[in-house]
Amino acid sequence: MESEERDKRGARLRKPEWLRVNLGGGERYGEVSKLLESQGLHTICSSGRCPNQGECWREGTATFMILGDVCTRRCRFCATASGVPLPPSVEEAARVADSARAMRLRHVVVTSVDRDDLADGGAAQWCSVVRALRRECPAATIEALLPDFMGKPFALERVLSERPDIAAHNIETVERLTPSVRSHAKYRYSLDVLARIAGSGAVCKSGMMLGLGERQEEVLQTLRELREAGVCVVTLGQYLQPTHGHYPVERYVPPEEFSALRHEALRMGFRYVEAGPLVRSSFHASRALAACGVSSRDEIK
Repeated sequence: MESEERDKRGARLRKPEWLRVNLGGGERYGEVSKLLESQGLHTICSSGRCPNQGECWREGTATFMILGDVCTRRCRFCATASGVPLPPSVEEAARVADSARAMRLRHVVVTSVDRDDLADGGAAQWCSVVRALRRECPAATIEALLPDFMGKPFALERVLSERPDIAAHNIETVERLTPSVRSHAKYRYSLDVLARIAGSGAVCKSGMMLGLGERQEEVLQTLRELREAGVCVVTLGQYLQPTHGHYPVERYVPPEEFSALRHEALRMGFRYVEAGPLVRSSFHASRALAACGVSSRDEIK
């Protein structure tokens, strides 16, 4: 298959045409931007430099990022700022819920920075946000894209007890590359997190980036292990290097290879698969619930 590999000098690769997108704008995009700014809220759409931000914001959807916009980890793939974050805001849960209601969201996606400075990894704040969303947006489904909570099962279980409809944790990359790509993260613990999510009754979701130097057989092995852990929704997308200081792109994976991986993942038993160069964890997030037989809170068992 056609693909672009890193050149022998280690120079950054030029993006192929299939990765060129128009971020655009539009009236709805502006409304969402102003609302989030007025509420002092952060989104992974902006901090993570998501290529789908224009499309999602024009459709009136966004992924709220709670616990601030400064992460205590420094993962080599991530564009989110790292350092010493501020204490959690007591008003954050209400602001997220008010914004979700104002945006008339039917499916609300929430994620967070890693907060290794907090004893519970931020679990209490997560619970407050989910409760506020249930109160203010009772008809909306909630997707929680969770951190690993520093390997503390009690923190994860605390959030899962609030019963988000989709609970996700991204494996990000294959086991061999995890130490180089993910700061303080462990591949096997991420699988344990996912198994606990699956056991909670929530729709269990995970995601991977491709183009970091992984081998095809490693991708397939990771997919098999995700499925064995109970994951039923998976996303596969192209890794894009945020700056020169981040982990380099080793390869641009062509669309037809993503398509082949999607078919293979479905064959393994995943109920919903998003795979493509521009796919990110929250892209078309609400479709996963429909694929799993849930379209509204009234249908959640």
